[in-house]
Amino acid sequence: MGRLRPRRRAFLVAFLTIGAALLVGLPGHPGPGGTAVAASGGSGGASNGTAAPVGNFSAAINRLVELVGVAGAGLLALVWARVAMSWFSTDVSKKIQAKDRARDALIGTLIFTAALTGLIYGLAHWVLTGV
Repeated sequence: MGRLRPRRRAFLVAFLTIGAALLVGLPGHPGPGGTAVAASGGSGGASNGTAAPVGNFSAAINRLVELVGVAGAGLLALVWARVAMSWFSTDVSKKIQAKDRARDALIGTLIFTAALTGLIYGLAHWVLTGV
């Protein structure tokens, strides 16, 4: 098998990184009882009428937060894979571009992380306080 070209190698690295993030980051199926049973920790029905809807809503919010995190990890993996492919290139001009791309990727990662944690905080605040 011959050597891969840099673009194909970059796509392969990005694909494998996103695949690994999806496999590791996503939780398993909650079981035969569904999300209400898994969220409430029970083995069947709830004792009062509010536990199942709250459990369903909490499970849905948790799933949404996990999916946003996995999507963000995939996006950041693509950004950093591009930087890495330029960084380890033999071309001098690509190495110079990689320095600028690394700076931009770091700033973008920090902004993205701040936005994501703010979103999570906002959702948690809304769920807890209703405001």
